[in-house]
Amino acid sequence: MSGNTVTQSASWSLARAARELELRRGEFDLAVHLGYVRTVPDEGGGGRRVAHAEIDRVRSQEDFPEALRERVKAVGTTEGAALLDISTARFTRLARLGLVVPVKFYLNRYRAVVWLYLAEELRRFPADRQNAPLLRGRTPEGLRDQLEAGLDLRPRNWRGRHMGFLLRQADGPWARAAVVASLLDAAQVAEVVTDPYERACLNRFRPERPSHGAPDSPAAHLVSRIMTAEDPDEISWLRADLGQAVAEARETDPAPRPTPRAEPGVVLEPAGSSPAPSSPVASRPTVPVAAAAFAPAAPASADAAPVGAPTVASWPQTATPEAPPSSEERGRPGGLLGWLRRRST
Repeated sequence: MSGNTVTQSASWSLARAARELELRRGEFDLAVHLGYVRTVPDEGGGGRRVAHAEIDRVRSQEDFPEALRERVKAVGTTEGAALLDISTARFTRLARLGLVVPVKFYLNRYRAVVWLYLAEELRRFPADRQNAPLLRGRTPEGLRDQLEAGLDLRPRNWRGRHMGFLLRQADGPWARAAVVASLLDAAQVAEVVTDPYERACLNRFRPERPSHGAPDSPAAHLVSRIMTAEDPDEISWLRADLGQAVAEARETDPAPRPTPRAEPGVVLEPAGSSPAPSSPVASRPTVPVAAAAFAPAAPASADAAPVGAPTVASWPQTATPEAPPSSEERGRPGGLLGWLRRRST
């Protein structure tokens, strides 16, 4: 408890850190993803935090906070086209070809995907001589054919960039493997990771996906499709990375497994030991108490019945023999007990 208190007192939550750095929450998240602001895990399991020393380091940089805001500024298609001094249609073609890579996206009220790009990267784009012909004149024929075939690399390029963001924040081999698994369909993950306990470990470290609308809503399905690899070559590449990451995690920290438990009443004996022989006990027939009281003695004469032959119970003998009760007396209420009472009087 004291360790967690010290950690929290020496760091701030992400919301508090964004206020200290004079950034909006979206700008702050981009600063974290791009590595401009470093975070540390919360030992109490409450997410990530920012140390006070890191806040002081960022605030001490030149032209704070304007310079930091410019580095994390994200623009849409219209503003991006204005920065490159081209039409929005040409800018969209460049983005679909993968020549400019989106840094984030969101869904507008019409459930249309709006891609955002780093303004700093767009300003550097015209400086490359290879990009100059793409800004003016006709698009090369090979690129036009790809566009006509429906090529759109924006989701794939975003997934690659997003995976890099998550890997920088992953703590431990299973967390890094879970980042790769988060971009694959569940069926693909099950084919690569056949052990159910290892898949459970991946699910435990799986990074949280950004929420867009209620679960199972059209918006949520659209976001899930964007965040899941679809191209065969991308899937093949991610499957290979996942297999390697799980193998490394398995060697470093095997997935936890349940301890086998013995069934109730079963005593587990050490391996190699043999059970102690039990001494044979003669079995004795159980005779009811009432029947035993009237059981006859074994016959002593030669005419006695052989062993195992059925015997007929006789009436108890007394010093002055008396005739047994007649059938009428036995039929009266009381039966034998009544006859015994009358005999005793």
